[in-house]
Amino acid sequence: MKAQPFDMQLAKAIQSDAYVQVRRRVFRQLVESMLYERIVSAETVQLGKETLFLIHGRDKDGVPITYNVKGGSRMSFGRIRLSDSPPLRIAKEGRREADDYRLFLQEVLEAGAADKGKLNAFVKELEATLANDALAQQHRREAGRSLAAASSFSELETAAMDGHPYHPCYKSRIGFTLADQTAFGPEFAPDVRPIWLAIRRSDAAMAIEAGRSFEALWQQELGQAQYSQFMSLLEKEASAEGDVPVQWALLPVHPWQWRNLAFQLSTAIRDGEIVPLGESEDTYRPQQSIRTMSNASAPNKSSVKLAMSLLNTSSYRHIEPHDAVAAPYVSSWLKQVVSGDAYLVESGTILLAEYAAVAYDPASAQASAGSSEARLGAAAQLKIGDEGALSCIWRESLEPYLQPGERAVPFHVLSALDIDGTPFIEPWLQQYGIEKWLSRLFETAVMPVVHLLGAHGIALESHAQNMGLVHCDGSPVRAALKDFHEDAMYYGPFLSKEAAAACPDFTQAHRQFSDPRKGRECESIAPLRYMLLGALYCINLAELAMMLADRYRFEERRFWTLAAEAIETHLQRYPHLRERFDQLDLFGPTTRLEQLTRKRLVKPAEGAPSGSLMHEVSNPLHLVTAQKELST
Repeated sequence: MKAQPFDMQLAKAIQSDAYVQVRRRVFRQLVESMLYERIVSAETVQLGKETLFLIHGRDKDGVPITYNVKGGSRMSFGRIRLSDSPPLRIAKEGRREADDYRLFLQEVLEAGAADKGKLNAFVKELEATLANDALAQQHRREAGRSLAAASSFSELETAAMDGHPYHPCYKSRIGFTLADQTAFGPEFAPDVRPIWLAIRRSDAAMAIEAGRSFEALWQQELGQAQYSQFMSLLEKEASAEGDVPVQWALLPVHPWQWRNLAFQLSTAIRDGEIVPLGESEDTYRPQQSIRTMSNASAPNKSSVKLAMSLLNTSSYRHIEPHDAVAAPYVSSWLKQVVSGDAYLVESGTILLAEYAAVAYDPASAQASAGSSEARLGAAAQLKIGDEGALSCIWRESLEPYLQPGERAVPFHVLSALDIDGTPFIEPWLQQYGIEKWLSRLFETAVMPVVHLLGAHGIALESHAQNMGLVHCDGSPVRAALKDFHEDAMYYGPFLSKEAAAACPDFTQAHRQFSDPRKGRECESIAPLRYMLLGALYCINLAELAMMLADRYRFEERRFWTLAAEAIETHLQRYPHLRERFDQLDLFGPTTRLEQLTRKRLVKPAEGAPSGSLMHEVSNPLHLVTAQKELST
């Protein structure tokens, strides 16, 4: 299909049905999260199986108004799920569809309930999400991008484009223009060529897995011809300076990041501290996280996770140097723990190691080396933008791990609907039956994550974006896990002997780890429990539970019964772990979840604890086990 000029794509998106559907989706997720996090209260009226929520407020003149939405509270962690019915605003002048995010927030939030600056920023994120997703969804329709037609894991990464199912700013991408969205957004499957830079090793934070070398890595990723070309350029640079030979580190940078930072780093570039080398010959495709890209030219080569000064789903996507260089330490640790555990080896669980990292880190280098004031200028220049603005983490590709007959899908497609509204997994459910397929999923892909925490005390943030499912003809076989450098947590006293013995000394990775707040260790076991139940069960599996209930009338209670039985079956097989699992209390009545929307609206009180923006929610694993105990 012939590509349309961008201005026409934009006009079509605004005029399309996709725009209306996305606007309603953003509003729905906004209201769902505000009700769930108790930011607003609602009067409820039961309409058969559906609940009418009446959210009362006042307009700018103080006249009462009401917003009406329909839906209900679900068994899955008490999540609020609204129907597709348009939300209504009822005022003295009549009723109409609610379509103004700012007006809604101003009218229903009590005075002082939100910080004004945060409220304005939040509204911009909501509006940017609407614009970005409308453009993406219209493109999807015009291109006819079917999930079923995707032939590989990386193709599904771009074809399954719906984003975070709970966060209302699921596609905000603050920093992107709409043209950037089409040039770099994963939904458009663009070919992206990173810009390679050389930086002085004295200005770099670097780490690589034992047994590997950076020179071999760069040759492998660039190819011998381009690597030799870059080395020749650096030799000429050194010759022109006439200095003592400089040791260089090579660092790929996202082209969007380079455009935004090049002039900010002009002094370092003119002084020869940063040497632009050229574009990658290989092309890359962005994954759902945007900043992580798969090699499209050579799928067996590594993925690269590149720092971007971009705000998406309320998080900046830079990679601070200490987080970057922690990656190989964490991956090596996890691989050692997994390889020493008979169950995890038997399960075939794949860890996509983040085996090397380079970050431009002149501030840290100067602080530790005490260099001249002139050299400190580059560090100060970078600080204007962001720490961690130039960083890369190399991650193993999933492709080489797949055995004959195996295929892999991102976990988020398990609850995704295809372009015609059919669930992606429908053929699998028809072939195996929902219960049999689910039991197999829990056994092969969920329990390894649970076991890693229960047996060894290491929690991973295994939400859908961080997991892949390996299957044979739709039957779950094993899990592929990724993205460990910031999100692997532990509590020292709860580590197994094996995990404790191999636990990295992060102070060797970067000087920032001398600050305990920068570490990976929690102060108690509770945050590990919250992470497992929150990321894996509440955001990841709950979406699947609700989709199966809505599409196939498969009861959520039965879903969570199967999930609980998978844990119990595992403990029957490994009874020596029961005491440790009891400490985790996975079947406790409630758990705590981060309040993602309240976080965007409210400034934490001075001196408030780190968990102050969390709320207590019901645990479906408790509900089904408590019911079972009552029935026996």
